[in-house]
Amino acid sequence: MELSARHLIFHAAIMLLFGLLLGAPYARAIKRNAEAHITNSWRVAHASLPMGAILMLVTAALFPALTVSGNIKWAITIALVISAYGFCIALPLAAITGQRGLAAGKGLGQVVYLGNVIGAMGSLVAAVIFLYATFVSL
Repeated sequence: MELSARHLIFHAAIMLLFGLLLGAPYARAIKRNAEAHITNSWRVAHASLPMGAILMLVTAALFPALTVSGNIKWAITIALVISAYGFCIALPLAAITGQRGLAAGKGLGQVVYLGNVIGAMGSLVAAVIFLYATFVSL
């Protein structure tokens, strides 16, 4: 297996574990009858991060089917890893602060927004490069 795929798998494992661990604060929010938007934020973090990890694992598993250079695979890997950590910061911080991160706020709201932007842009870049890689590999 290529080094880029192994790195993607490693960072996916970190993201998966982190997302699953966020089930504890999600359960606490439910038990203490937290405001709906706070409970929903914990649910989103707990569900979305493992989904992102699964995306990374599937992408790594598909690397052998791609006939592109290693540099293209590394570009996909780097974009997905950057995206993953952007969301790993933004999603739990959004639940902690009550910020949605859809617009640049103040203080930690800015960090939530920036994490969301980094996460979304990284995912978009990875998707475009992955589409190119699959097209070239036909």
